[in-house]
Amino acid sequence: MWEYLPPLNEHNLPYPDTIHPIVVHFVIAMVLFAFLCDIIGYFSRNFRLYEVSWWNMFFATISIFIAIIFGQYEAGLAQPYEAVQPVLNLHTLIGWSLSGIIAALTGWRYVIRSNNTEKLPIPYLGLGLVLVGIVFFQVYLGDKLVWVYGLHTVPVVEAIKEGILQ
Repeated sequence: MWEYLPPLNEHNLPYPDTIHPIVVHFVIAMVLFAFLCDIIGYFSRNFRLYEVSWWNMFFATISIFIAIIFGQYEAGLAQPYEAVQPVLNLHTLIGWSLSGIIAALTGWRYVIRSNNTEKLPIPYLGLGLVLVGIVFFQVYLGDKLVWVYGLHTVPVVEAIKEGILQ
């Protein structure tokens, strides 16, 4: 059975480079841009920005699940060593939590959009700010996994294969 799977490259992946960061950067950009559009729309009373924000949240909701699928797959292929486990576990937990939070906020946003396209409640904006904070913390953890712990970098993959990192 294993012979039918593609061979792993020097990054310990069956494809040229990690896909999770590519997809997740779309999610980050869409969530941050949606919040920015909401804030600018709220204070400038340019209600068309609410529509831009809605569509960004809609596609962020879909994209985060794609990012999680690739993140889970690539985390397993990374063969995480002991020192990286706590950060990876927290990153995973927050990633799954963010999927629920983004989906819930998008659902709430759909209800708001259906009822009145020219009003956005302050609690929604407050939760949007909390979401932005969680996204920034998640970005910090993801950066730490790559730039500090070196997941899927060639030297770390080689060290794991040679048994240097455990």
